[in-house]
Amino acid sequence: MAAQVTLDATTGLQVPHGGTLVDLMETDAAKHADLKASCNRTIECSDRNACDVELLVVGGFSPLTGFLNEDDYNSTVENMRLTSGDLFGLPIVMDTDSEDIKAGDKVLLTYQGEDLAVMEVESKYVPDKAKEALNCYGTSSIEHPGVLMISTERGKYYMGGKVTGLKLPTRVFPCATPAEVRATLPPNADVVAFQCRNPIHRAHYELFTRALDAENVKDECVCLVHPTCGPTQGDDIPGIVRYQTYEVLAKEVDNPKIRWAYLPYSMHMAGPREAIQHMIIRKNYGASHFIIGRDMAGSKSSISGEDFYGAYDAQDLAKANAAELNMDTVPSLNIVYTEEKGYVTADVAEKDGLEVMKLSGTKFRKMLRGGEDIPEWFAFKSVIEVLREAS
Repeated sequence: MAAQVTLDATTGLQVPHGGTLVDLMETDAAKHADLKASCNRTIECSDRNACDVELLVVGGFSPLTGFLNEDDYNSTVENMRLTSGDLFGLPIVMDTDSEDIKAGDKVLLTYQGEDLAVMEVESKYVPDKAKEALNCYGTSSIEHPGVLMISTERGKYYMGGKVTGLKLPTRVFPCATPAEVRATLPPNADVVAFQCRNPIHRAHYELFTRALDAENVKDECVCLVHPTCGPTQGDDIPGIVRYQTYEVLAKEVDNPKIRWAYLPYSMHMAGPREAIQHMIIRKNYGASHFIIGRDMAGSKSSISGEDFYGAYDAQDLAKANAAELNMDTVPSLNIVYTEEKGYVTADVAEKDGLEVMKLSGTKFRKMLRGGEDIPEWFAFKSVIEVLREAS
């Protein structure tokens, strides 16, 4: 049964998670010097840390106003909820190996030569990383990239506390804030969000444009294509190249029912838990609906190649929590290309006995490297040109 989405009576837009869109940026530049002077510690953010700081500051992680203290961390790990009762998929923490930083300190968070924010350290604790891995990623094996990350990249300690923003990271791709994205959305319309972390090919485009015709989506609707451009898996295409493919594609299709924005988010490949995290983030950006694909944010063992999650685990958890999140899910259709009718759903192709055309990812990459012509039914010409230039 479709969830009932209630929009804000005043704005006609989705209500932010927790009720209020958080904004932690100190806009009075005159106060920046005093804020920096109050700091007695400095931490250089990793790429992942910088994404978390940015999403905290702009309200992408609303209702959070800082990194999680131990009680909220434990509650999120154990119950997928903050101590306030609000759903939250994955814990947002600042990590360190420093023995010197303590509660009461103020830390200047820097990134690539820029002062991003000031963190007031309210707590410092040793996390139970084994429990965090098992509960949030479904496994404690470092064969999982997210478990490997918390085990080897993150420091010994986690810290919680309020964050005050000074500036956003300078990025090669622009990341509109939730407030900026919301300002572009039509009121009293359904906003269907599409998450991806790879270049968009023809099947993806068919998938998210057809989602606007789903039974649980109103006629007044737009699709928010909202790719993650932060760190993902090591073998993924770099964020700047992905961004360039989205930009050329937006110009090529020139579809007024599609909104394009970019998300400075660091993927965890946490499957079902990450589906909840993505729904919360997109809710804060104004989405009322979220497209859930098969094995969303899934990953495979780095040794055996076995999947860590079932194909529909993410969809099932998202559906189970959609009503509480005041969102609805749109399952992604299984779209195939046929010689006779072009793109159709797989069940139609089977029913009508149509010839399905296939091109594996491995074969596609080989053709791309070899300079061979890529079939236009598979990929957009503008996207191929960007990928070839990058390689």
